[in-house]
Amino acid sequence: MSGRKGNNEGVDEGGREMLLLVKGAQQVVRVAGAGERVKLGASMGDLAIISATQHDGVSIAVQQDGKIAWVGPDSEVGAKFPGARWGRVVEACGRAVVPGLVDAHTHPVWAGDRVHEFALKVAGASYLEVHEAGGGINYTVEQTRAASEDHLLNLLLPRLTRMATAGTTLAECKSGYGLEVETELKMLRVLERARPLAPLTISSTFCGAHSVPKGLSAEAATRLVVEQQLPAVVEARDKGQVAVDSIDVFCESGVFNVAQTRTILEAGRRHGLRLNFHADELTPLAGAEMGASLGAEAMSHLEEISEEGVRAMAKAGSVAVLLPTTALVLRLPLPPARAMIQAGVPVALGSDFNPNAFCLSMPLVMHLACVMMRLSPNEALTAATLHAAHALGKAHQHGSIEPGKMADLVIIDAPRWDHLVYQLGGNDHVITHVIRAGKVIHERHN
Repeated sequence: MSGRKGNNEGVDEGGREMLLLVKGAQQVVRVAGAGERVKLGASMGDLAIISATQHDGVSIAVQQDGKIAWVGPDSEVGAKFPGARWGRVVEACGRAVVPGLVDAHTHPVWAGDRVHEFALKVAGASYLEVHEAGGGINYTVEQTRAASEDHLLNLLLPRLTRMATAGTTLAECKSGYGLEVETELKMLRVLERARPLAPLTISSTFCGAHSVPKGLSAEAATRLVVEQQLPAVVEARDKGQVAVDSIDVFCESGVFNVAQTRTILEAGRRHGLRLNFHADELTPLAGAEMGASLGAEAMSHLEEISEEGVRAMAKAGSVAVLLPTTALVLRLPLPPARAMIQAGVPVALGSDFNPNAFCLSMPLVMHLACVMMRLSPNEALTAATLHAAHALGKAHQHGSIEPGKMADLVIIDAPRWDHLVYQLGGNDHVITHVIRAGKVIHERHN
């Protein structure tokens, strides 16, 4: 092959092999311009849309390495890629294309559902009341500790497939239902085994401080995380047995207090892990202020964040990962999303998929963010793509449709992209194709 390689302009001189061509789109919603990793304030609503003209659709060309080579008018494809041999051509047929969705907060590795708790919650039992009665996280810990690695993998893969079918192409996946070395490592190994099998990209987070094990004080649990669990995880990482990007702590009243959370996060930082933790969910503890002081890359929940916490996060550049499904299920106050955006905090979204909030659909999360938290549809899309990727430290590769980034794409069965968030549920009818790294991983067959 004589064509130039690595050319982001997509000019091809020799008819090289190309992985994919998506053509005939009515809208290509790039979300970000060249090099943008975060969009603050009003810019969050600017989606950098390329629209078709009366006579010309929009194309996306993808290289063999799965990265976007070029985005532009259908009429210019021949000149940009003369004689190119396309591995596959997808006819968008006047539809809209958005970046693959990014789920910035999930707990997908576990055994034993908690359907028996649903009636208790509906009857008014609080999260901590269920937890103190032996339910909640501790119940899932018992079931997950008893499950084999193979069983956990067989439970995980269908969940990831359902996420991908609803448009998710990158998901943060936490451990945290082990609370001791053996099971935490087992969960991380399951995520590692899932990487080549799953239809989406996985970012792993170590969450050994998800709860205080039965019979231990929070102080003793803190020592175990720092002195036993974390060193074992880091050793497995350094040996190439697992890949771990971040560390998480459930900073909450009755779980790990602010000082204990700081101790664990600082230990994770010393080992090169990103800080991405639960803060100010049920109780206003000033966890956000503490996280900002450490330069935490991301904090989740934040239903009880203070005005000082919002300002601290904006100053530190910490991403606020908001989880509307959890606020809905637990009947929590809503985080101040509008105040965060106005203050310059990067706002992202996650499903918080877990046995307590069983949601695998980011379009549903986006809809709830609009209805409950007053995000505009444009802001919700930025939050579920570019900013969610930024929360995971992956916005250089994911979260927008730009040359040089991975070709993670969702094709919407409508000429306007916002049908994805406008329609409540039924994503199997709204989405025609989900593409990850230039390969079609889901296609609707009429």
